[in-house]
Amino acid sequence: MPSVPLPPKESNLFKRILKCYEQKQYKNGLKFCKMILSNPKFAEHGETLAMKGLTLNCLGKKEEAYEFVRKGLRNDVKSHVCWHVYGLLQRSDKKYDEAIKCYRNALKLDKDNLQILRDLSLLQIQMRDLEGYRETRYQLLQLRPTQRASWIGYAIAYHLLKDYDMALKLLEEFRKTQQIPPNKIDYEYSELILYQNQVMREADLFQESLEHIETYEKQICDKLIVEEIKGEMLLKLGRLNEAGEVYRELIERNAENWYYYEGLEKALQPSTLEERLQIYEEVSKRHPRAVSPRRLPLNFVSGEKFRELMDKFLRVNFSKGCPPLFTTLKSLYYNPEKVSTIQELVTGYEASLKTCDLFSTCENGEKEPPTTLLWVRYFLAQHFDKLGQCSLALDYINAAIASTPTLIELFYLKAKIYKHVGNLKEAAKWMDEAQSLDTADRFINSKCAKYMLRANMVKDAEEMCSKFTREGTSAMENLNEMQCMWFQTECAAAYQRLGKYGDALKKCHEVERHFFEITDDQFDFHTYCMRKMTLRAYVDLLRLEDVLRKHAFYFKAARSAIEIYLKLHDNPLTNESKEQEVNSENLSAKELKKMLSKQRRAQKKAKLEEERKHAERERQQKNQKKKRDEEEEETSGPREELVPEKLERVENPLEEAIKFLIPLKNLIGDDIETHLLAFEIYFRKGKFLLMLQSVKRAFAINSNNPWLHECLIKFSKAVSDHSNLPEIVSKVLTQEMQKIFVNKNLESFNEEFLKHNATSIQHQLSGAKMMYFLDKSRQEKAIAVATRLDKNMRDKNVKTLTKVFEALLDGSFGSCHTQCEEYQAACHKLFPFTSAFMPATNEDDSSIASVNHTAINHDLLSNEI
Repeated sequence: MPSVPLPPKESNLFKRILKCYEQKQYKNGLKFCKMILSNPKFAEHGETLAMKGLTLNCLGKKEEAYEFVRKGLRNDVKSHVCWHVYGLLQRSDKKYDEAIKCYRNALKLDKDNLQILRDLSLLQIQMRDLEGYRETRYQLLQLRPTQRASWIGYAIAYHLLKDYDMALKLLEEFRKTQQIPPNKIDYEYSELILYQNQVMREADLFQESLEHIETYEKQICDKLIVEEIKGEMLLKLGRLNEAGEVYRELIERNAENWYYYEGLEKALQPSTLEERLQIYEEVSKRHPRAVSPRRLPLNFVSGEKFRELMDKFLRVNFSKGCPPLFTTLKSLYYNPEKVSTIQELVTGYEASLKTCDLFSTCENGEKEPPTTLLWVRYFLAQHFDKLGQCSLALDYINAAIASTPTLIELFYLKAKIYKHVGNLKEAAKWMDEAQSLDTADRFINSKCAKYMLRANMVKDAEEMCSKFTREGTSAMENLNEMQCMWFQTECAAAYQRLGKYGDALKKCHEVERHFFEITDDQFDFHTYCMRKMTLRAYVDLLRLEDVLRKHAFYFKAARSAIEIYLKLHDNPLTNESKEQEVNSENLSAKELKKMLSKQRRAQKKAKLEEERKHAERERQQKNQKKKRDEEEEETSGPREELVPEKLERVENPLEEAIKFLIPLKNLIGDDIETHLLAFEIYFRKGKFLLMLQSVKRAFAINSNNPWLHECLIKFSKAVSDHSNLPEIVSKVLTQEMQKIFVNKNLESFNEEFLKHNATSIQHQLSGAKMMYFLDKSRQEKAIAVATRLDKNMRDKNVKTLTKVFEALLDGSFGSCHTQCEEYQAACHKLFPFTSAFMPATNEDDSSIASVNHTAINHDLLSNEI
């Protein structure tokens, strides 16, 4: 039933309510609402009730807000204001689909309402309803043809729908209305021209794009991008001489941009190696201090010429002391011939510098400073670390530290070497030593925290980060507030390794929330970018947001979360007190006493920790209260707290895992891990067609993947074990599995896989696991296959051998304690510094032994320890 129209006095009060809402004076707004609603005639006035609800929502009172808005809507269902307010309420709760429905209902009642149309268009672009967005922008253009945003919004809608011709027509019509003198540079007009040109390039209108950029060149602020567009378009049009001139000018402007050299080569089309080298030599003469013209030829020359150029390049950089030299050359390490040349040259320098302070004993000239030998050793340590020769790498870095025990880079590299050999505790210790040399350096502080997390030292890492976080709050909370995702992904992995699944899941969910917030934050830019005319950046933002969850941080967090949920599904957490009761029944009196003492200590520790957390929480609440008092209003309600205990005892772990999996399937379908994780979930859910879909997609990416091989055998066995499948499902599965297994039974399929990958430890491990899975009586044979360490094995590294060792420990081959110890001893001979392979009894001695491997003085060592 429609409300009674308000008389002038109440109508003015209602306008003041709207004004208070716009100016965020929510308490005043509520006073005016009360003044209208206290009048018995208007106690049920729908629009006032709706505005009261909206104001209460801004003060964080969500339940009351919904109550008043719904009541207002019931009282005046024909009011566009009530529907609009209901839409705003839904929008504040991130229920965008529902908000769009409300706006559409409001428009049915007032089809030309500008504010509703604007709000609707924002939601449509946020939800990527591009067709709907185009229609709404068209209505806005008809209603406000003189407004800039009307034209731009409509053109962007066509651009995003890839209707480039229409987008260009609209942009050109709008450009003609802009009265900018030909010689005047206006930033917003410049951005409009560049956006127009971007649309032309995307439409493959290369000639038009070139003419357009040349016509308006003087009115564009960004002169660099003008030249870059010219060069790119001239190349596309085959006008190579002109393109060559443009790229030469660009190189004069910036001789370190590799993209310009690539363009110059395409333009000049050198036919021989000499001509190609000539290009770089000419630039090098004009820019003797530029690195790129001397570095890039090293990618394509070989033999004696490579040796000659590399010799010059290395000498210059070693003499002046260039720490990132190895990073600059690392991309050449795919070529064994070039690697041996580099090794030969640098080891020669080291031997010669030790004896006569010159790069070669045959030379006579100015002697090199002592720092040259230091940087040569630093380079050699990185070189041998890259080649996996850890002992040599440690020898060189220790020699460098002995000569200069105050250089951060040396300790940093030493930590890196220990990380690569699998001794993470030692790596964290040396990284801590590096950061202690400069405690004001945030980079080395972050690296140290990361290494500590890799070594499962979560508390130490938090303390390390607290040096750079806000005082008065815990480092963990502040890092979460700052969306510091490298820390949270590493923290989740550390908790996962420690078996603290609740804490790990909390970190994974925090990362997921960050991505949700980043997606949500684009809302503010839909109007801002059109107002400021930053159109190219705006379109780039929209495209980035569409693939946001492709980011490595999301993948890491999602993978950890899925693995944990799978583990929780396989082994649900039981009630701890019940578990302890069961365990105590099987213990002797002495063991029981020991266990109770241990429990008391743990409880005391937990109580102290809880008290500390409680005190911290109280302090934070006081700070927050103070902040709220300072601000007049509070704009949003609290978010649901992530409690580790609840997260690890979730009712349906597989459903939670699927929530993390969906973005991976949509955006990272080209990564085989996505489909194999999907298979593991669907395998536990018993969804055969989805399992088939996952293995087929994985098979298309890499049919020889070891994890995929395990999935295929598990899948095939599960299909053969289920005889009660629907006929159509069974038929599809049989047909598709036939294509993969080609009439082979599982045993012969597995044997062929092992034979085909006889030199790969990873493949042998997967094949051995499946051998034991298919026939438990073949345990000895399976373990023998998995633990092969002969010379033919090509992936004999720490990472792979650790995987095999973990498989022996986790029961993948049943009980095999003796073989496990034998394998550990064999691996320890190969990698003596790897902590996983060190005998348990000698763990303390081993850390001492690794410290003794250093060549620094006793005082420095004692300080370090």
